[in-house]
This record gives sequence, structure tokens and C-alpha cells, in this order.
Amino acid sequence: MSSNRPLWAPWRIEFIRGEKGNACFLCNNEQKNPESEEEALVIYRGKTCFVMVNRFPYNSGHVMVSPYRHVGDLEKLTAEERHELMDLCVDCKKVLTAAMYPDAFNIGFNLGNAAGAGFADHLHMHIVPRWNGDTNFMPVLADTRCVPEAIEKTAEFLRNTWENEIEKSRM
Repeated sequence: MSSNRPLWAPWRIEFIRGEKGNACFLCNNEQKNPESEEEALVIYRGKTCFVMVNRFPYNSGHVMVSPYRHVGDLEKLTAEERHELMDLCVDCKKVLTAAMYPDAFNIGFNLGNAAGAGFADHLHMHIVPRWNGDTNFMPVLADTRCVPEAIEKTAEFLRNTWENEIEKSRM
């Protein structure tokens, strides 16, 4: 099987072209906010960064790591933010591996609108689990996603796995 297969996610165009409003959905996540619909998607809150499930996922288990601070470029992060962001990336990979058994990962940033950032003003790292043969025809032919679980349930599952895999290993 060729490894040059593209990762298609045409359903994300809803987010890219949709109304954004003025509020940044990544800001103010350092405190629990039960009123926020984003709250159900937060998996972990660190000191300077947090992890949440992507509301418009490329694949099941697609998470994002972001600083709390509203900053749009890597060079503007503090050393502490950069270190925690990368540590959380490693932790996410461990959690997703333990929870979902992916064959591989796509991990990266879209810095700026021209690079594909749907929200360019607040930096966030994408971590997407991949499985051999996971690119399917449904999004291309039927504008339909095959995500096997509601993202809130995925977030809950990953949050519990985080507690078991990461938090307990640090004790």
C-alpha cells in the first residue's frame, strides 16, 4: 500500500468558511467553564497549555495541544510554553496509542491562513492518529464522515485513558 495517500477531510470546509465570531475558542481554557460547549472536549489542562479533541476531526481521536495564551506563532511562545507543548504532544501520542492502537500519527502545526490554519491567531498543534487503510471514500463521494463515536464520548474516553496512562505513571 502506498504511503503517499492524501489525508482528505472535505467536511472541514464548514469550519473554514463558517462564521467565526470574535471569541477565540482556545482562549480561557485554563479554568473549567461548565457553560462552554468546548469544556466537554478538554482532555487535560497543564500549567501553560492544554489538550482538547478537535470539534472538526480528520480522524477519530484527533486532538489539539494549545497554549492558554492567545499567541499565533511558535517564536512568540515562552520557553516554558514550548517545553510543555512538546511534553503534551508526547503524552498525547502515548494516550492515543494506549486507547486507540493507531498504526501511525500525523503531528504538526498550520501556521497562518495560507498554510491551512482554520484559526491562525491562536497556535495549536494537531495530533491525528492514523490506521493503515483509514482513508475512505465516504467524505469524497457523499460528504459524509465515518467517525465511529461522538466526539464528546471520545474526549471522555481519552480523558480517562490520560488519567490511567499519564497521571498514574507520574506518581
